[in-house]
Amino acid sequence: MKQIYIPKIDLQSVYCNSTIDSIDNDFAIFNSIKEVPVSEYPSRIDLAVVAVCRTGFCRIGINLKEYNVESNSLVITLLSQIIQLFEVSPDFSGAFIAVSKNFVDNMFPNFKELLPIFLYLQNNPFARINECDMNCILEYHAFLWKKVKMSDNIYRKGVARGILQAMFYDVCNIFRMHMNVVKKSRKEELFELFIESIYEHYKKERTVSFYAGKLCVTPKYLSSLVKTVSGKTAGEWIAEVVILESKVLLKSSPKSIQEISVELNFANQSFFGKYFKQHTGMSPYAYKKI
Repeated sequence: MKQIYIPKIDLQSVYCNSTIDSIDNDFAIFNSIKEVPVSEYPSRIDLAVVAVCRTGFCRIGINLKEYNVESNSLVITLLSQIIQLFEVSPDFSGAFIAVSKNFVDNMFPNFKELLPIFLYLQNNPFARINECDMNCILEYHAFLWKKVKMSDNIYRKGVARGILQAMFYDVCNIFRMHMNVVKKSRKEELFELFIESIYEHYKKERTVSFYAGKLCVTPKYLSSLVKTVSGKTAGEWIAEVVILESKVLLKSSPKSIQEISVELNFANQSFFGKYFKQHTGMSPYAYKKI
């Protein structure tokens, strides 16, 4: 059977446009959806994107579901989602912020607190917002863009991170207000329990079978459920939490790499190094130095 190729959209895809401002490979800020190389054909987005529509309208697809985006609409796309662009009105204008996975991880090391919002956004990426919330997001967008342009400020990445973190919390709060009317499915409840269990045991356990046992389901069922709800495998979720903690310890802890490998229950430093490089593309030592 011939394999179907789905194009991937990342920050490199949008950097070539002169109307986009960015910092390194971390995030980009712009005003037009036309800056993103997306069409009616499905593409996989390797970014988290926050977007609002100021005027006009566009018709988009997220995970093969269509949304009509009009004035005072807020849209969030998550990593690995499938996006499409079907139609854009001539008078469309908006505000867009695209953020890499690494930058998101650095902003929210305690992902657990945002898990309910994340689950909601998987299937509800679109919201109509009031004028006050719209102005709030546009103010963040304008302030962030102003700071990004200050290339002589050696701390601008840290400043941008602070602004983005505040904005994301406000955006999450907007969607939280919409969550109250949506009842969780049994699969979503089990997925939440799975994530909670990871955060409780990840320093000692990294196998899908362990977490399946904690939830009284088979590893096969858990893997299928997690993939259906989140779009990622159970193993990927476990690895993400372990790697995130590894990065935090490598960057902010005085502990040696050997001590970190012991804390995370690896047999030795070599096993930890191989695991870290497998998931990040670099050694713990190299990551610690950047």
